[in-house]
Amino acid sequence: MAKNSIKLGVVGLGNIALQHINNILNEHVQNAKLTATCSRAANACSKEFGVEHFNDYKLLIDSGKIDAVVIATPSMTHFEIAKYALQNNIHVMLEKPIGLSSYEGEVLLDCQNANTKFGLMLNQRTDPTFVKMKQIVESGALGKIQRTQWTMTNWFRPEIYFQVSDWRATWKGEGGGLLVNQAIHNLDVFQWICGMPSQVRAFCEFGKYHDIEVEDEVTAYFRYSNGATGSFVGSTGEAPGVNRFDIIGDKGSLYFNAGNLTLIENNQSSTQFNKQTDDMFGMPETKTTELSGSRVVNQHAVIMNNFIRSILDNEPLIANAEDGLCSLDIANAMLMSTWQNNDITMPINRGKYQQLLNKKIAESKLRDKSSREAKIDMSASYR
Repeated sequence: MAKNSIKLGVVGLGNIALQHINNILNEHVQNAKLTATCSRAANACSKEFGVEHFNDYKLLIDSGKIDAVVIATPSMTHFEIAKYALQNNIHVMLEKPIGLSSYEGEVLLDCQNANTKFGLMLNQRTDPTFVKMKQIVESGALGKIQRTQWTMTNWFRPEIYFQVSDWRATWKGEGGGLLVNQAIHNLDVFQWICGMPSQVRAFCEFGKYHDIEVEDEVTAYFRYSNGATGSFVGSTGEAPGVNRFDIIGDKGSLYFNAGNLTLIENNQSSTQFNKQTDDMFGMPETKTTELSGSRVVNQHAVIMNNFIRSILDNEPLIANAEDGLCSLDIANAMLMSTWQNNDITMPINRGKYQQLLNKKIAESKLRDKSSREAKIDMSASYR
């Protein structure tokens, strides 16, 4: 083990946990060593990975065998495991979401001390295309943002995706569906690039395409403090679905569509042209640039390497846990707007939302797992 190496434990042995374990074992994560694993089920991990295996996360955290823990368990357990780790001064990398609600996330942040790193696996922040979009917006090349929109219906999930799990798509297990499982990545990138809306109005559909109790479709409208408007449409019931993200500014526009990025720059801002032209049907001249490049990157490894460097060298986290509250606030606001049939002014009242969610959880139960065998190709799960 390298001199400045971090001892890592992984809680969970599902699909995403195994991806993290393989990244560590294959040295895609530098200056880190897998020293322990944990799951509720007895297994041969100690032989398979050459590390000690625990059946209780508290025993793992108290073992002295780890400096940091990767939590990749069902959403309903994120809060309790992360809270225990933080209270015991263990660095935490938590899979999304930070909790079943942003209220839970806020409580977790209060458990963190100044010397403990707390990161969130918001891996799509490392997508080169989204990084480029953020750079362009922050450069001012688009001018004042006028309108945003993201139609992300490319999250199709067949019924078996839910049936083989007892916790997915239940209020008790996830605190929601599409918004807190799949589209939380899009909501994070959306606000990361375009900023937080000041008002949200949403229409969620519950169990529209699947035999589930939570949302599998949403249409939402945003207002921003600068007067801009926006919209978000998401679904797990459309095939093949659409993935289009537009940012319209006074000086130009960005169009992300099915992986391709196009920048259109106006030679004169639309505001100036609007006031100065005498051409009744005129429009500013534009220059179009195709910015698409390779999007192939090991996103999870990039986030993990940054997490390790943050512990060792105090490098700023790409996605610290507090950042995770923003996307979850938006998701919570969409659900709250639907339940109450009204606009939600941001920042959301997290305590009020938690009360509404608690009622849903009290009425919810985990489902019986299907005995069907599911074919799993994790590379097909990312959009």
